[in-house]
Amino acid sequence: MHIDGGCHCGNITYEAEIDPEAVSVCHCSDCQTMTGTAYRVNVRVRKANLKLSGGKPRLYIKTAESGNKRAQAFCPECGTPIYSTTADADPQEFGLRIGTARQRALLPPKKQGWCRSAMPWSMDISALPQTVTQLQR
Repeated sequence: MHIDGGCHCGNITYEAEIDPEAVSVCHCSDCQTMTGTAYRVNVRVRKANLKLSGGKPRLYIKTAESGNKRAQAFCPECGTPIYSTTADADPQEFGLRIGTARQRALLPPKKQGWCRSAMPWSMDISALPQTVTQLQR
């Protein structure tokens, strides 16, 4: 599936060919902290299938629980997370952040990981009251 998207401010854009069956939710505590929410939704994409345009992402290298180094790429202007990858000099696969894709509504997750860290309330929020847009004050 062809997708495109970018950061909030438009500094970084991309096009990618992805497998919609590879969309997943990560509940690890690192993803919770780095997104400021309960989980992160990603899709794997090969280097050959990802074309970045515009500005250059800034990288932050984190050490995972396993000890592996992971590069977290984000827009240096607006802070939008774009992808993660290995900390290698020439990474071959990326975890593209679904929230940055224009087609995100068409990409429901197919699996979840790190569920031991999941917030219990995050597994089903369908009963919460809903509003169509931001609440007015």
